[in-house]
Amino acid sequence: MLDYTEYTKFLVSLIAIVNPLGIIPIYISLTADYSSAERAKIARTVIIAATTILLVTAFLGQWILEFFGISINSFRVGGGIMLLLMGIGMLHNTSKGLKQNHELAQQSGESIAVVPLAMPLLAGPGAISTVIINAYKGHGVAHYSIIALDIILLGLLLWILLLLVPWIARRMSTNGINIATRIMGLILAAIAVEFIANGLKGLFPALAG
Repeated sequence: MLDYTEYTKFLVSLIAIVNPLGIIPIYISLTADYSSAERAKIARTVIIAATTILLVTAFLGQWILEFFGISINSFRVGGGIMLLLMGIGMLHNTSKGLKQNHELAQQSGESIAVVPLAMPLLAGPGAISTVIINAYKGHGVAHYSIIALDIILLGLLLWILLLLVPWIARRMSTNGINIATRIMGLILAAIAVEFIANGLKGLFPALAG
C-alpha cells in the first residue's frame, strides 16, 4: 500500500487527464438531435462504461494488454488516431459530422455513449495508462480498494457534470455550441498528436533523441 498522498495525486492526475469539463461541449453537440430521455440514457451509459473500463483496467489492464501482445505505446498511437480523426471532423464541418455520427449510431445499433464518449474521450489511452501504472505501484486488497475508490469518485464527478449539461445547454446558443465544439476539436487534435507522438517515442526510442 502506498502513502495516502500518492492516492490523492493519482485522483488529481486522473481528473486532469480525463478532463470532465472538456467533454461538456462535445456531449452537447453529439446529443443535440436526441430527446431528453435519450440524453439521460446516454449519460448513464457514459458514466457506467467509463467507470467500468477504468476499474477493469485497474485490476486486469496490464494482463489484458500482455495477453493480446499490445503495449501501452501502441494503445496511445491507436487511441490518438481515433481522437485526431474526430477532432478534424469537428473542425471542418461540425453539423454534418455530428449528423453522420448520429445516423451511423442508429444504423449500426451502437451508442455514441460508449464510442467515442466513454472511450477514448474519457477512458482513453492517457487515463488507462495512468490507471495501469498506479495500480501496479502497490499490492494488496487495501491498495486496489483505494485505487478503485478514486475511480468511482471520478465517475461520480462525471455524473454530476452530465446532470448539469441540460442547464448549461439552455444557456448556450447554437453558435456558442458550434464555437465551443470547434475549439474542443482543435484541443482534441492537439491531445491526439501528443498521444501519437508519445506512443511513437515509446515504440521507437531513437525518435526521443
